[in-house]
This record gives sequence, structure tokens and C-alpha cells, in this order.
Amino acid sequence: MGRIASLFNKVKAENRSAFIAYICAGDPDPDTSYRLAEELIQSGVDILELGVPFSDPLADGLTNQLAAQRALDAGVGPDAVFGLVEKLRENYDTPIVFYTYYNLVFSQGVQAYVERAKGVGVDGILVLDLPPEEAEEMEAVNKALGMDSILIIAPTTRDDRIQSIVSHASGFIYYVSREGVTGERDAMASGMAEAIGRIRAHTDLPVAVGFGISKPEHVKAVGAIADGVIVGSSLVRCIEENAEQPDEAVSALGERARWLISGLESRG
Repeated sequence: MGRIASLFNKVKAENRSAFIAYICAGDPDPDTSYRLAEELIQSGVDILELGVPFSDPLADGLTNQLAAQRALDAGVGPDAVFGLVEKLRENYDTPIVFYTYYNLVFSQGVQAYVERAKGVGVDGILVLDLPPEEAEEMEAVNKALGMDSILIIAPTTRDDRIQSIVSHASGFIYYVSREGVTGERDAMASGMAEAIGRIRAHTDLPVAVGFGISKPEHVKAVGAIADGVIVGSSLVRCIEENAEQPDEAVSALGERARWLISGLESRG
């Protein structure tokens, strides 16, 4: 059993949802990025989702786009991203997921990319712009190497499409709670419980919810019905606001993560 499956079994036994944190690898620079990732793990994050810096992150809102640009401006490329995971694995066993775009995989060769990711300790890959119908090679390589294929379902996804998507997925399903790009929201999307129920009718995989979660009350509400709560922009903004002051960035990120995690409750 891989790290992701083991983690979801663990939190299920604890009768709670998993907290999944997103930051962009290499933001604002490689050394600070390692400290930030370490701070998240030490703050109690269950799964670490690392965005791989890309010049055209079309699924991301402005906060995450700027994070990718800061990383690219700092010279962060594939070697630095893989090196970050490798360094984290020296001390931590927390599941790690890559959040990436297909050009970054394809340009290195699917087999070579997944082999390298697996070799440094990545547990799952979410390719934002690769639909299941075009992912035969990626899926086959992931399956052969024991890499989880994380796939996305949106509020507009039809039931027949849900069935198709979950048949290609492993690890967990990423449910995007609202249409559009990533970003913080003041209010949660409606119809979430119904949507999660529709997904669970087609799969036993855990369902994690992301997009727009920015407060402990959001975490509490989502955690009561989903298997995982995904927070990104709210955390990335802490880095943006302190990008020139690494110590402050680390401190602010840890404080924000613990504040958000405080929303998680046992389901009783």
C-alpha cells in the first residue's frame, strides 16, 4: 500500500478528513521553499501538494500564477523541483503530490519523468490539462511504477463522465468545488454534499475538495463531508506577502496552516 492510501486509511480510522496543502515548489527561491514545505509538514499537514512551476498555468488564479513566476524568476527548473522532494524525503514520510501541466512531463518523456518522480519520493501526479482519454501512456507508466494518478472532477461533470474519470484514477479524486480557476473565496460553493455523493456512487476512492477554501469554518464544513480538504491560495498568499523576508514567510505560513487545520474536527 502506498503512502496516499495509507494516509487516508489513517485519517479514516481517526474519523476525520485529511488536510492537503498546496504551495508552488521553488517559491520564492529553492532554499526558502524547502523551509516552507518543512514548516507545513511540521504544522500537521497530511499531504503536501507541490505545484511545478510553469510559464502558462491556465488552471491557476493570479495568486498561484505569481507564485509560479517567482519560482521561475529564481531559476527553478525540473532539477530543483525533484531536488526539493529528495531533500524532504531525507526526514519526512508525508505523502507528496505533484500538481503540474502535461508539457512539463511530455518534454522530458513520460517514462523518464515518472521514473524520476518516483525515484525521489513523489507519490501521485495530477496533470491539470491531460484528460483521461489522452492519458493512456501516462496512466500505464504510473500504474507500472506505483505512482497514483490524481484526476479532477468538476461541478459540471456528468454522471457518465464521472464513471469514466474514476476508472482511470488512483490515490484520490480531486473535486473542484466551483467553476473557474484557483483562488480564495469568502463563501463556499453550494451543492457540495450532493456532488460528493454522486462521485461516491461510482468509486470507493477518497474524495478531496479544493478551490476557494480559505478559512477554518470552510475547512470544518468541507471536512464534515469530504475525505480531504485542499487549501492552496490562502497559503501561497502568505508567501507572496513575505517573499522578500524568508523567516517571516516561514513563520506566517506555519501560523496560517495551523489556523486552517484548527477547523478540522472528528466526525464523532
